[in-house]
Amino acid sequence: MAIYELRTYSAIVGKMAELTALYTHEGWPALSKHPQKLVGYFTGDIGALNELIHIWKFDDDADRRAFWAGVFSDPEFMAFAAKIRPLIREQNNKLMLSAPWGPKP
Repeated sequence: MAIYELRTYSAIVGKMAELTALYTHEGWPALSKHPQKLVGYFTGDIGALNELIHIWKFDDDADRRAFWAGVFSDPEFMAFAAKIRPLIREQNNKLMLSAPWGPKP
């Protein structure tokens, strides 16, 4: 059964433009080298200011763990991570299962 990972990064107020620029120029190029599991990236608007949200789809927990192990062993991604961490105030991750009705991403 597929699992979805919802990751929400709350940027320090005033740092969202820097965070999105780093993701655009360094984060996404590093992540895109790994098997595509991304459903989408989103930025907060009304009521969710300063948030970067992304959703990932994995076949199962083993697939999820293998993906992140590959990402975290990538020197290019880790160099990006070292730059972006000081811009993040909080990170929340949720693992979710698709409901048995409705559309599936």
